[in-house]
Amino acid sequence: MTRERRLHPAWLVAAVAFVALVGAAGFRATPSVLLHPLHAEFRWPLATISAAVSVNLLLYGLTAPFAAALMDRFGIRRVVAVALLLVAAGSGLTVFMTASWQLILCWGVLVGLGTGSMALAFVATITGRWFVRRRGLVTGVLTAGGAAGQLVFLPLLAVLVRDHGWRAAALVVAVAALAVVPLVVWLLREHPADLGLPAYGAAEVTPAPAPAGGAAARAVGALAQAARTRPFWLLAGGFAICGATTNGLVGTHFVPAAHDHGMAETTAAGLLALVGLFDIVGTIASGWLTDRVDSRLLLGAYYGLRGASLLVLPSLFANSAEPSMLVFIIFYGLDWVATVPPTVALCREYFGSSGAVVFGWVFASHQLGAAIAATGAGLVRDRLGDYALAWYVAGALSIGAAGLSLLLLRRRRAGAEPAPVLVTAAPVGRRVWSYRG
Repeated sequence: MTRERRLHPAWLVAAVAFVALVGAAGFRATPSVLLHPLHAEFRWPLATISAAVSVNLLLYGLTAPFAAALMDRFGIRRVVAVALLLVAAGSGLTVFMTASWQLILCWGVLVGLGTGSMALAFVATITGRWFVRRRGLVTGVLTAGGAAGQLVFLPLLAVLVRDHGWRAAALVVAVAALAVVPLVVWLLREHPADLGLPAYGAAEVTPAPAPAGGAAARAVGALAQAARTRPFWLLAGGFAICGATTNGLVGTHFVPAAHDHGMAETTAAGLLALVGLFDIVGTIASGWLTDRVDSRLLLGAYYGLRGASLLVLPSLFANSAEPSMLVFIIFYGLDWVATVPPTVALCREYFGSSGAVVFGWVFASHQLGAAIAATGAGLVRDRLGDYALAWYVAGALSIGAAGLSLLLLRRRRAGAEPAPVLVTAAPVGRRVWSYRG
C-alpha cells in the first residue's frame, strides 16, 4: 500500500490567518500618513489626533484577552469575520466625519475593537490549537503578518494621500478588510479534531473542547490568576515598553518627525515600510530562535539593542534618507516585533492552557504603553517643537525592559523558580497551571 503524503491542514489555517492579519494591518498603517493631512484640513492639534490613535491602541490591547476567550466560546471564524467588518466600518466612516469626536469613534473605538480581536492573542490561539512542532516559527510568521500589511499598504497609502487625499486612503483600507471576510468564512477551521486529525507535530487526536461559557469571566479569571505571579508583571512591564517604543512612538510619529526635518512624507513612509519588510525577516528569525534559545535571553538582547538604537535616532534625521538612517531602519526593523515569539512562549510556559488568554492581557499592557506614548509624543511635539525628548525617553525605557527580562533569567538560573502549582480558578471553571511568587 502506498502512503500518500499530504500537507497538514494546519498550514492552510496559518495561511488564512496570515492573510486576515495582513488585511487588518492596513488601517494600522494609516495614522502616520494621515496626521498632517487631518491637521491641515480640520486644524485639530496633533495631540488631539494622537489621542484618537491612543484610543485605538488601548482598545486594540484591551480587546485581545476577551477576543481570545470569545474564540473559545463562539469560534475563531465568527470572531475574525466580525472583527474585519468593524475595521471596514471604522475606516470607511471616517470620510464623513466633521468633528474630532467622530475621529475618536471611528479610528479609536470601531477599528480598535476590530483590530484588537485579531491581535496577537489570535496568533497565540491559532498556534496553540494547531501546532505542537514549529510553534515558535509559526508564531513569528503570523506576527510578521502585521508587518507585511504595513509593507503592502503604507507606500500605497502615502501616494493616495498625496495624489487623491486622505479619504481615498481610508476607503482603500475599508475595501481591503472587506475582501478578506469571504476567505475567512470559507477556509478558516476551528480545531484539527474537527477534521479527525492531530495538531501538527502531535501523535494523537485531541478532542475539541466544548464551547466555554462566560468568555468575560474566563478572561478576567485568567488575569486574576496571572496577576498573583511575579513573571506576569515582569512580562507585562517589558511588553508595555515594547508597545511604547514601536506602535506608539515610531509607528505613529516617525513620519511626522522626519517631515519636521524636511523629508518628504512619501519618503518617510517608504522608510517605515522598510521597517515592515525587515520586521518580517526579524520576526520569523526570532520564532526560529525561540524554538532553540532561552526566551529570557532573547528578550533581554532585543530590548537592549532597541534602546541603544533609539538613543541615536534623533541625530539621524535629515531632509533625505542618509545611509546612517537606512542602517537604523534595517536594524530597527529586525527588532520591531521580534519580542513577540519569546513572550508568547513564556506565557505558555508559565500559564499552560490559559497561556493565550494571559498573553492577551500581557498584550493589553503593550497597547497601554503604546497609547501613552502616542499621546505623550504628540504633546512633546506641540510643547517643545520637536520629538527629541520622546526618542531619548523611549531609549532609556527599552534598556529598562531588558533589565526586566533578565530578572526572569536570573531567577531561573538561581533555581529559585518554584515548581508549577495546580490551582483552580472558580470564575474560569477549569484548572490552570500557574506559578506563585
